[in-house]
Amino acid sequence: MIDAWARRASAKIVGSIARVLGHLGLSANVATVSGCAIQLAVGVLLAYGYQRLGGVLLGLGAAFDAIDGALARQMGGATRFGGFLDSVLDRVSEAATFTGLGWWYMTHGDYIVATMAFLAAVGSMLVSYARAKSEAIGVECKVGFFTRLERIILMMVVMIAGWTPIGPWI
Repeated sequence: MIDAWARRASAKIVGSIARVLGHLGLSANVATVSGCAIQLAVGVLLAYGYQRLGGVLLGLGAAFDAIDGALARQMGGATRFGGFLDSVLDRVSEAATFTGLGWWYMTHGDYIVATMAFLAAVGSMLVSYARAKSEAIGVECKVGFFTRLERIILMMVVMIAGWTPIGPWI
């Protein structure tokens, strides 16, 4: 839903940034790994309770995630390895976010929110698995409810606003 609209709305900006980064010699795979590194840092920040800062950095990591594909296209096309790396590191990134939240709430005795954070991680992995499995059997599956972008936007908003416990529930 939001995913397609966001891609269209940001295409020129993302393309411009990708062009500049490409001229500077940054590869799509470096952008992918950098975005994941930022998301891992978000997970650590969340585990220590820095939820607002984590929300802001989640946006920065998402920006790298948006740029890597555009950067690959700018540099002559995506590779199978690059697509694989992006897909795997997207899962690592989401797991880091939800694990960091789960850890924070677990160590502070809020086992219900901790459990919801861990279930949100499992749910996000199942969405990706369902898409990959459907494509493996030849069924196109490009639509769905609550895509990765929508989950990231939700978590950014609730963390920055200070409403973090409701994010995993949604």
